[in-house]
Amino acid sequence: MNKNLSDRAVEDYQLVRKAVDHNDQSAYAQLMDRYKEAIFHTMFKMVHNRSDADDLTIEAFGKAFRKLHTYTPNYAFSTWLFKIASNNCIDFIRKQRMKTLSIDDPMEKDSAQDFTNHLKADSLDPEERFIRQQRKVLMRELLTKLSDKYRIMIELRYFEELSYQEIADRLTLPIGTVKAQLFRAKELLYDILKKPNTKNIL
Repeated sequence: MNKNLSDRAVEDYQLVRKAVDHNDQSAYAQLMDRYKEAIFHTMFKMVHNRSDADDLTIEAFGKAFRKLHTYTPNYAFSTWLFKIASNNCIDFIRKQRMKTLSIDDPMEKDSAQDFTNHLKADSLDPEERFIRQQRKVLMRELLTKLSDKYRIMIELRYFEELSYQEIADRLTLPIGTVKAQLFRAKELLYDILKKPNTKNIL
């Protein structure tokens, strides 16, 4: 262990060991509680959108917790966590920029050809509307495979489009618990979607 680590960094490492070695859920929760606000503010400064910053914060912790066994105390856990969060956010920004390229921008420098012929119209034709509606039906069917607490989280967030705080208020839960359960619910749905019988229908 790096002898120059602060007392807080040493405490963080002890929590990491509890989480990794004993699957201590309270250790995961403590790490999240320590840094969720700071991560959120960093994400918000980068994307200038509270909803995106919320989602990016959850993604950052999700990626960090999945890689937690790779963390070594050569430097502070917070440094490691913020690097993961920042890199993930940069990837998000790049993808958003690709989506918002003007259709009048040239495809190549000094080229007269633009993106117009390569983009679909925003309005959905009847077939696309039908497919989207069918996907909603299928998604609701998939939700029945989740336990009630995870199903409710998905429905409130993605069907009723409530914010994390609104979900926390409605269910009288700490916002950290809401975010953690939503992350787990999305993981479970992803696992279901990877199964051969569901992979090709959505």
